[in-house]
Amino acid sequence: MNLKGVLEGILFVVGDEGITLNRLCEIMNLNIDEAKNLLKELKATYEQEDRGIRISYLGDAFKLTTKQVHKEYYEKLIEDKETNLLSAQALEVLAIVAYNQPITRIEIDEMRGVSSVHVIRKLLAKGLLKESGKSTMPGRPNLYKTTSDFLDYFGLASLNDLPTIDMSKYTDNEEKELFTSIYKEEDIENE
Repeated sequence: MNLKGVLEGILFVVGDEGITLNRLCEIMNLNIDEAKNLLKELKATYEQEDRGIRISYLGDAFKLTTKQVHKEYYEKLIEDKETNLLSAQALEVLAIVAYNQPITRIEIDEMRGVSSVHVIRKLLAKGLLKESGKSTMPGRPNLYKTTSDFLDYFGLASLNDLPTIDMSKYTDNEEKELFTSIYKEEDIENE
């Protein structure tokens, strides 16, 4: 098996969270020196001029990042008016973060019922979200908050200007049977 390929895939899957050396050793069944050598080999591959990504060690984790020399192109992508429109998914994530900040990606995923990794990356790149520290949850995931650019984008002076949500109309104290139907079961014997 090509361990460099496995490592590359792992770095891609963990995304912005990155992965620690110890966790990488656990997953790949490697000792520290083997993992370091593998990281060095893959890093050397990415350092070639024809590659657009690199391996960075940020915080206590290894992650894939873009090369600084290509920064001007990434900025054009972010500033491009066509890519500056927010999708329904992005608006949903922004609403969740705005009303529940600081919040982890895992908590956002639980509220949405789907993975939010790519949406959060785009919102971070657009400057509408920012990392605001680490949670005390196991694994110490990143916490996310909205930015002043978020306020500007939506024409808000502060988070206090967000519309209030009346949760009383969404909760019903009356107990209901979840599996009742407007259709009645036909008695098979009567047919």
